[in-house]
Amino acid sequence: MSTDPSLLDDLEWRGLIAHATDRDALREALTGGSVRFYVGFDPTAPSLHMGNLVQLLTARRLQLAGHTPYALVGGATGMIGDPRDSGERTLNSLDTVKEWVGRVRSQIEPFLDFEGDNGATMVDNYDWTASLSTIDFLRDIGKHFPVNRMLARDVVRSRLEAGISYTEFSYVLLQSMDFLNLYRDHGVTLQFGGSDQWGNLTGGVELVRRAEGGHVHAFATPLVTKADGTKYGKTEGGALWLDPTMLSPYAFHQFWLNAEDDKVGELLRIFTFLGREEIEELDAATADKPFLRTAQKRLADEVTTLVHGAHETEQAKAAAAALFGGGDLRGLDGATLSSALREAGAATAPRGTPTVDLLVASGLVRSKGEARRTIGEGGAYLNNERVTDVEHVPDEDDLLAGTWLVLRRGKKNLAGVEVQG
Repeated sequence: MSTDPSLLDDLEWRGLIAHATDRDALREALTGGSVRFYVGFDPTAPSLHMGNLVQLLTARRLQLAGHTPYALVGGATGMIGDPRDSGERTLNSLDTVKEWVGRVRSQIEPFLDFEGDNGATMVDNYDWTASLSTIDFLRDIGKHFPVNRMLARDVVRSRLEAGISYTEFSYVLLQSMDFLNLYRDHGVTLQFGGSDQWGNLTGGVELVRRAEGGHVHAFATPLVTKADGTKYGKTEGGALWLDPTMLSPYAFHQFWLNAEDDKVGELLRIFTFLGREEIEELDAATADKPFLRTAQKRLADEVTTLVHGAHETEQAKAAAAALFGGGDLRGLDGATLSSALREAGAATAPRGTPTVDLLVASGLVRSKGEARRTIGEGGAYLNNERVTDVEHVPDEDDLLAGTWLVLRRGKKNLAGVEVQG
């Protein structure tokens, strides 16, 4: 099978290689035939997130270029979790981890092709770890890891003063053992992951060399951050989940739509399959007319379609337009409407509540007097229809999807009210 000789150049242009064991050797391997590679995902939560998406899309790029993926779900390593700067993890039960393994597998599957000459293979490191005795683990794996090198890892060094358990300290041995097993049993010669995993990646390369005399490769993708260097998230400290039940497709689309001008080009390179020429055109559009947000709109559509499908992308766009008077609110499905209004800010109120009180309850105005003035000045809208009567009370026909009302003050101040009772 022929492979794409421009792959490494494309990965570098997209900013997807932060570290590599030997770039020249990696280039030679990637142009010399179909390389078997793996990337791992630990089920330490019920869903993958934005950082995992970088790895999923990178794996897809390698497979499209002719290489052969092994997607590893860490049923064993997920029982422990890799060390974090923030402190010791809470260990999850075996049953919880098993459930999350299934959920993570289902999220990985749509991104890879499991058929054909370079079809993907899904593996679980619990299969070769669960039956391993402590003695065998220490003799066959532990003897290859000098403690001084383990202590030198950044995350370990940062945790030494506060304390780190032996469990998390030894995580690098388990992940390295994964590379050794996949090298022995499947001929896997390349691993990649996030740059925060670089110590684990190089640990696996070194273990294969020490235990088998094998020469293998690794590279790390950069951590994606905001312009100020902080991590991305739906909210401060929150993750951008891929599971639509944990973060709605509407909220997911809105996240990308709100990308900073300084970062949108980088995000297009990392998270889409658009070509260089088109991305550079979008870069120029951002520089020339940033207020049009052309690049952000394309980014949001591309990534939402990759993760949630074209239908959900169109629903998210339709909801955003309809909420601000540019579309039909009644044409939205209940789930999309509900998630959009909760994202915009939603209140609850009993049936029969006058519009004046709804405006106050929603936070669009501070008092009934202000609500009456807003209505009198023509600035109050219910379901995109101007309210002209200060005594107006919404009826059953006004309810969207059976329970929702959309209130707006002026053109841009929006809130939803969920009617109860």
